[in-house]
Amino acid sequence: MGGFDPSPFGGGGFGGGDIMFTIVPVFMVIFFVIFIVLIVSSGVRYAKNARSPRDTRYARIVSKRMDVQHSSSHMSDNNAMHSSSSRTYYYITLEFDNGSRQEYLDVKNLYGLVAEGDVGYAAVQGDWIVAFERDTAQRPSGGTY
Repeated sequence: MGGFDPSPFGGGGFGGGDIMFTIVPVFMVIFFVIFIVLIVSSGVRYAKNARSPRDTRYARIVSKRMDVQHSSSHMSDNNAMHSSSSRTYYYITLEFDNGSRQEYLDVKNLYGLVAEGDVGYAAVQGDWIVAFERDTAQRPSGGTY
């Protein structure tokens, strides 16, 4: 009998194009949730560091590193568009009098002003290094520097 087929792609039920109308929204929801979680966790990390007390300690800079993160997007369907961007994060690792080491995110653009081996007073706030005052007298110590 010549029944009516509601699907424009042929077939009925879950066959044909109906699966696209189910999977695409699910992936969009998953992407949206991941995006929101990343934004919230980034905001929480920023708030934690901003609320942390500033601590100034004598330290030696033992290493510096850069982390370059790239992102790109492509469009097709006759709109051949490509965009990309990158962001560079700078990190400074400090060694303290007791021999412990900690890596800090440089949020005050100190990376180009300090060198490995410099000793002085480092001001840190949470996971951030916010200031470094080089000790030109190089105080004598029994530690590793």
